[in-house]
Amino acid sequence: MQHTRVREELFPDCPIRNVLFRISCKWPMLVLFTLSQRGTLRFNTLRRAMPDISQKMLTATLRTLEEDGLVVRQVYAEVPPRVEYGLTERARSLLPILDELVDWAHSNMAAIMRDRKRHAGGEPAAV
Repeated sequence: MQHTRVREELFPDCPIRNVLFRISCKWPMLVLFTLSQRGTLRFNTLRRAMPDISQKMLTATLRTLEEDGLVVRQVYAEVPPRVEYGLTERARSLLPILDELVDWAHSNMAAIMRDRKRHAGGEPAAV
């Protein structure tokens, strides 16, 4: 996520570039949503819940969310080591907003898909 760090350095006081960009990408939102629905999860359980994410991308996403104080990583001294991921209070304060966004997406998906299809076919968009 090197491109993210460059944007943060260029515009350190911009909340859209500095904070919202990091959580509004595809994977961070899905990780937060999945943890909000299923609770604290081990890495492989989380990965199975999101089958289209690679192990590398999930690792990078969890690391970024942990850096931002949205996910807590708990390591248990067991053999083999057990690692669990859960939401922090900061992430929980984001959940109502995320829930609203998910509701909006559900409500508007059919119309958006129709507009995409219409646009791909070269027809004028409905107003």
